[in-house]
Amino acid sequence: MITQKSHLANIEIWKQWREQKIPAAKQTLIESYLPLVDYVSSRLSIGLPKNVAKEDLASFGVMGLIDAIEKFDYERGLQFETYASWRIRGAIIDGLRQGDWVPRSIREKAKKVEDAYQKLEQKYMRSVTDSEMSEYLNVSESEFQQMVQDIAVTAVCSIDDPIREEDSETRLSLLVDEKAKNPESKVNELHLKETLAKAIEKLTEKERIVVSLFYFEELSLSEIAEVMSLSPSRISQLHSKAILRLRGALGRHKDQLFQD
Repeated sequence: MITQKSHLANIEIWKQWREQKIPAAKQTLIESYLPLVDYVSSRLSIGLPKNVAKEDLASFGVMGLIDAIEKFDYERGLQFETYASWRIRGAIIDGLRQGDWVPRSIREKAKKVEDAYQKLEQKYMRSVTDSEMSEYLNVSESEFQQMVQDIAVTAVCSIDDPIREEDSETRLSLLVDEKAKNPESKVNELHLKETLAKAIEKLTEKERIVVSLFYFEELSLSEIAEVMSLSPSRISQLHSKAILRLRGALGRHKDQLFQD
């Protein structure tokens, strides 16, 4: 991945591209930051169906990288790697959505489990157990575990999915809104952060560890499996459950905003 030192060394190239629009400078930037595409696409490929080729993810990612380079303002002093990573990730997810890579039955199953987490945890005001989920869904615990495993592939798009099917606003749009300056939006933002913090606290210990290692320490699921001495499939289940619980919490947050 590009380091801070190499980022600073590219300032002159950024100037050539942004101020003079020299094509060769743009090409140099694309080639310099291609490792970002490989990094992001590799992480997103975890748990995806075998019919999704890594080459396709990389192709989508390159389009996101180009878009990031065209829109990035180096004079603001921001880290390009962070900005580009979001653009690359968004482009890959958009590409996957257009290809309809998740069967409708799996999406419906994921929504069913997410709704169950949302309703039960709102009812009991705590993290519900697998047995409680199984009873609510009228399935055995082993069937519930299989459901979670089946919908693991949907977790990659969880934060970028629409909050409601008829709503174009995504969960990610609630997390970052640079244009929101009015007091009401600040209150909503604060409420969201508190909601997420409480939701993370309600995760089981293993789920919290998986979320921390995956999103903050940036380990792969296979690396987390080694750290926690569990199978990759078990780590995938824990990750899916954590995401579904957090999605439910964000869904409740949105419902509360509509009611206020």
